[in-house]
Amino acid sequence: MMHAATHTTSPLLVELFTEELPPRALRALGEAFGHGISEGLKACGLVASEPPAETETVVFSTPRRLAVRIDRVRSQAEDRMVEVKGPSVKVGLDSGGQPTQALIKWAERQGAHLDELTQGSDGKQAVFLWRHNVQGILLTQAIQEILEQTLARLPIPKLMTYQLDDGTSVSFVRPAHGLIVLHGDTIIPAKLLGLEAGRVTHGHRFQGATNLRIAHADEYESRLALEGRVLASFAERRARIKTLLEEEARTLGAHLLSTNLSESSSATDPTTEALLDEVTALVEWPRVYVGQFDAAFLKVPQECLILTMRTNQKYFPLFDDQGQLRAQFLIVSNMDVDNPSAIIDGNERVVRPRLDDARFFYEQDLKQSLESRLEGLERVVYHAKLGSQRERVARVEAIAAAVLTQWGTALSRAEGPTDAATITPSLESVQRAARLAKCDLITGMVGEFPELQGTMGRYYALHDGETPEVAQAIEDHYRPRFAGDGLPANSVGFVVALADKLETLAGIWGIGLQPTGDRDPFGLRRQALGVVRMMVEQALPLELPQLIKSAFEPFGTLANPDAFKADLGGLHAFMLDRLRGWLRTWKDDRWDAVSIDAALAVETARLDQLPARLDALVAFRALPESAALAAANKRIGNILRKSAPELLGHAPKIDASRLVEPAEVALAHALAQIEDAVDADFGAGHYAESLARLAALRGPVDTFFEAVMVMAEDPGLRANRLALLASLYARMNRVADLARLAV
Repeated sequence: MMHAATHTTSPLLVELFTEELPPRALRALGEAFGHGISEGLKACGLVASEPPAETETVVFSTPRRLAVRIDRVRSQAEDRMVEVKGPSVKVGLDSGGQPTQALIKWAERQGAHLDELTQGSDGKQAVFLWRHNVQGILLTQAIQEILEQTLARLPIPKLMTYQLDDGTSVSFVRPAHGLIVLHGDTIIPAKLLGLEAGRVTHGHRFQGATNLRIAHADEYESRLALEGRVLASFAERRARIKTLLEEEARTLGAHLLSTNLSESSSATDPTTEALLDEVTALVEWPRVYVGQFDAAFLKVPQECLILTMRTNQKYFPLFDDQGQLRAQFLIVSNMDVDNPSAIIDGNERVVRPRLDDARFFYEQDLKQSLESRLEGLERVVYHAKLGSQRERVARVEAIAAAVLTQWGTALSRAEGPTDAATITPSLESVQRAARLAKCDLITGMVGEFPELQGTMGRYYALHDGETPEVAQAIEDHYRPRFAGDGLPANSVGFVVALADKLETLAGIWGIGLQPTGDRDPFGLRRQALGVVRMMVEQALPLELPQLIKSAFEPFGTLANPDAFKADLGGLHAFMLDRLRGWLRTWKDDRWDAVSIDAALAVETARLDQLPARLDALVAFRALPESAALAAANKRIGNILRKSAPELLGHAPKIDASRLVEPAEVALAHALAQIEDAVDADFGAGHYAESLARLAALRGPVDTFFEAVMVMAEDPGLRANRLALLASLYARMNRVADLARLAV
């Protein structure tokens, strides 16, 4: 008989106190630590999740600790009824209905008596079942394994092996010095990394109390804050730092971003967000101070100074209302003192030689032009199978010229809608930008700060007297660098950016290094997304299959062409897959997966036409006739694929003399009345109007299928009816495969 286990419910606190943890891994380590313990308790039935409220899990992580508090943890799990499936009845009973040895032995292994067994079905056959009550596990029994499994699954970047006092060795991300496992006010016996569980933790290394005895799990956070000078929650500490930074910036009349933000804005860019995460992982009791540097350094490109301060010193640069760097920065310190002059002076002394280095690299780089560095790229290996960076530059130049040719041809033909603001750049500017785009890779500044490639190329190009559009294209040819990044600022930049990404895609794909699973070491997914984003967002009148073909062509000059495979179809499918996923999120989920799949199922060379096609599908699906027409379209497609596949995609001529049934006459007449307008709308890119006109054919289409036998015995009638359906089908499926909309 089942009975309720006697247990208490209290918050459980687990803390592992360590030496300084790697800052870039701290957030992930803390979340994994909390999640692992919480899920382990839930799996054992030790977490109370019934009403009135779900159990709360609070994760803590500081530079010297990983901790979690889970509310409402039982001292013992509830008892539960377990059903164990045994042998089949055929195996368990002999011909006389008596238990066989197989059944007897199985029951003994389970600890069950034969008279406790019942019969039931496992869905296939009759089997013996043993239903019995299992006593809930004690927290004291479960916690050791939960802790060990959690530690084993932490995303540790690199293990450190160290010796304990007794001479044994253990491995963890950093040496551990303390363990707390408190259930309410009771210590739960556990051992981890050679440490016995207790109730003692430690506050701030310099300004907080040590040997803090935690009497109850609930007081952990408040005791650390009040006596230990530690904000234990990563999220709260991060929010506090962000508030302090914004308040200090407002006091100085400055901004944390190199853009003009309103006073109420708390927005930050991805770089600032990443720096905020890192400094949060470096401090336990944050305080923000203001430092400054010699304004003479502002003659150096501000990107160099910004990167130096952020990357090397973890400072937050400040900007004026025009987005220009000020000779000030914010320091996030782990020391809260009344007189911070020593801290500020120390940081200013440290940053000065860093800025001197940046100025030195910049001034030295200016002594040599970008173009003079071109041949030096011959000594820089791009990939062993693809040659040097100089060879790569030649391929990018060739692809850029092909892109430009296609662009000009498309505009001259005016094939469908194009962005009137899109102006075809000159071949001279495109080739110049493509030739110089990689030259800054061998400058001193980019050697020191690879993140500045392209950016420094723009500065050096302007210094060399290159045109502003060429200089800007040198920086922009890497765009978009990441999801949400901006696109190139001018048409020269678009062409060179497309050529550069296409060269990478074709080259790496051609030598068989396609992305697999989560692995994408050459960033092909990012490069493919960049190409489709530019084509769609900028409405570039280019055809993706032709671009891919142009991208593979320059690789014919490789030293070992046999090691290269021009897989046009594979790369095209890969890029469409990137496009499919991006379209779902680009316009705030305006287009669903069904519409996107329907649009991409038809010939889609011109990606710039996709937004209008998708909007047209949204409008079409809102029409009352859409569902019936989609179903009819699916039926027509099935008929044609089975009986006249050669007609798919064509609009053959219809013989009016062979239209004998009133319903087929009516359908042919209705189609003839609108087909010119439908074709004109489609040609002009008015896709919604084209589909709306076709929606008017619902009645004639329905009547046709009710009254007309398509597969007539007379070959002439049958062929004419198939031609009528093919003509209708071709016009219905130019915007998208409407059959995919049918439920």
